[in-house]
Amino acid sequence: MTKADLVEDVMEAIGPGVTKKDCALILDGFLNAAKRGLEKGESIEIRGFGTLAVRKRKSRLARNPRTGEAVRVPARKVPVFKPSKHLKSCVG
Repeated sequence: MTKADLVEDVMEAIGPGVTKKDCALILDGFLNAAKRGLEKGESIEIRGFGTLAVRKRKSRLARNPRTGEAVRVPARKVPVFKPSKHLKSCVG
């Protein structure tokens, strides 16, 4: 599913009177708000869907698969998603 598909689904869910452009602005606004929250280190909880958060990964020693040489991978922050129980039951 692409962003365009999401815009179409939102437009159908809201019903008549809302344009595709309005739905795209709504979706962009949500995604931008989520990005800003994650940049600040906040978690985003959407009941019935899941939680978006930022986790810190420790630095580690990895191997270059081509040469076998050991390479130090620095510590970094990564976004993670934890689905809700309801979403898990819908999917599985």
